[in-house]
Amino acid sequence: MTPQEFDLLAEFATAREREVLEAVVLHGTQRRAAEALGVSKSAVSNAFDQVRKRAARKGHAPGHFVSGVAPGYLMGKVTVQRAKSGEVERTWERQSPDLAAQQEALRAAFDAMAAQLPRVKPIRPPAITHEHLCNTYTLTDCHMGMLAWHKEGGADWDVGIAERTLSGVFEHMVRNAPKASTGIVAQLGDFLHSDGLLPVTPTSRHVLDQDGRFEKIVGATIRVLRRTVDHALGHHDRVVVLMAEGNHDLASSVWLRAMFKALYEHEPRVEVIDSPLPYYVHQHGQTMQGFHHGHLKRNEDLPLLFAAQFPRVWGSTVKRYAHTGHRHHGEEKEHSGMTVIQHPTVAARDAHASRGGWLAERQATAMTFHDRHGLVARNTVTPEMLAEVA
Repeated sequence: MTPQEFDLLAEFATAREREVLEAVVLHGTQRRAAEALGVSKSAVSNAFDQVRKRAARKGHAPGHFVSGVAPGYLMGKVTVQRAKSGEVERTWERQSPDLAAQQEALRAAFDAMAAQLPRVKPIRPPAITHEHLCNTYTLTDCHMGMLAWHKEGGADWDVGIAERTLSGVFEHMVRNAPKASTGIVAQLGDFLHSDGLLPVTPTSRHVLDQDGRFEKIVGATIRVLRRTVDHALGHHDRVVVLMAEGNHDLASSVWLRAMFKALYEHEPRVEVIDSPLPYYVHQHGQTMQGFHHGHLKRNEDLPLLFAAQFPRVWGSTVKRYAHTGHRHHGEEKEHSGMTVIQHPTVAARDAHASRGGWLAERQATAMTFHDRHGLVARNTVTPEMLAEVA
């Protein structure tokens, strides 16, 4: 990298990325810069690529828009203007962001971030548990960062209320559930209301009612989920953690999986499901549980999908269940070979749901599964119950 290139890219770099760029200029190559910084060459290369892509999105990609494709972009529509003679007089090229490349870059960045996180020390297991039982604690569509007003939807919701409510709901479920050997923290997606600095949905770009800065929302998200996992560890021999993809947090679910896998790397009693596919499964003896947020497949399509996606698990089980969310209300139906359970949310209604006239009971349910007999117990908690306990 030349000093001129550094001057162009530096304004688009974070403090850490700027340090990497300076090292490349100082030492001449990315390999030498990586050695000087004590990191891998891929970490330097990824940082460099991220800055170039960020600059390109702001229109700074020297040469690429004239004789090529800018970093992180794909060639799209090309308009050609011809003279009467048929000779090309001018062309217009439309380049758009490469979404697949952006997702891959996000995964690489999150993996690098997770590699530097402090690890959680092992927590002492409980004294007595029942090895045949598995408790599944489902939290879905929590919409951390959403702003709701009681005059519209009947209840208020902001970051502070969400943090208190979600922590209280989870602790209530764990405290009143049977002493199962295995506990599943099933965060079924849409835990965050927005997926970045802008308060919009990731795909449709619909404007959202958001409570404050994204950094504030992320901080509360990590606190709540860390608290839930640690609390589960105090009551179960083994804890399975799921951070499912939702339609509101497509990218955030990626960094949540990477972060929690790194955080509990030294805790042998924690398993983080890190599948990049938005269909997840857990087998407990002859009982199968599948998980999907619900944004890509209808409930009635899930039994066949899970049978095809996980044929070995399907074939070695006799009791099968699928957990979904997304629609904010409860529903349960038995299909051929599998019961699909749609979980409601404990979050309040925002303006969009209120104006659309969508009403549902706010609740979360801990479900207990036996390794041979399937679903054998339930424990439901509502936000109103927390007020009575307090």
